[in-house]
Amino acid sequence: MRYWFLKSEPSAYAWADLVRDGRGRWDGVRNHAAAANLRGMSKGDLAIFYHSNEGKEAVGIMRVVRPFYPDPTAKEGGWVAVDFEPVKALKRPVTLSEMKLDPVLKSLKMVRQGRLSVSPMIGMEWRRLLKLASKGASF
Repeated sequence: MRYWFLKSEPSAYAWADLVRDGRGRWDGVRNHAAAANLRGMSKGDLAIFYHSNEGKEAVGIMRVVRPFYPDPTAKEGGWVAVDFEPVKALKRPVTLSEMKLDPVLKSLKMVRQGRLSVSPMIGMEWRRLLKLASKGASF
């Protein structure tokens, strides 16, 4: 199993929308690096749902239920989509500010490359983020 970090603007598609829908399609990604990350996902992989621009915080965990397939919203070929289901909301959101100050999370690709909407996480980053969400900030 691999871990991922996905960003969405809440006004476009929020965590509450995924929970309401029970399953959602991650589409509309038009960045080659982010699309390559979508292609790297397998059924059962877990991902952090992050609210970008508004809120700027990790809010939930989701699971890949359908690995990449052609993005039906793309006018040109080559772009992909992935389907997710919600697993659970984080006990408390973890803000971007907390991630930037944390010695483990400050190296997240999402923190270093702010415009990247889909990025991998390593196990240590995954565990640290979940620890912060369950117990609060360490600083």
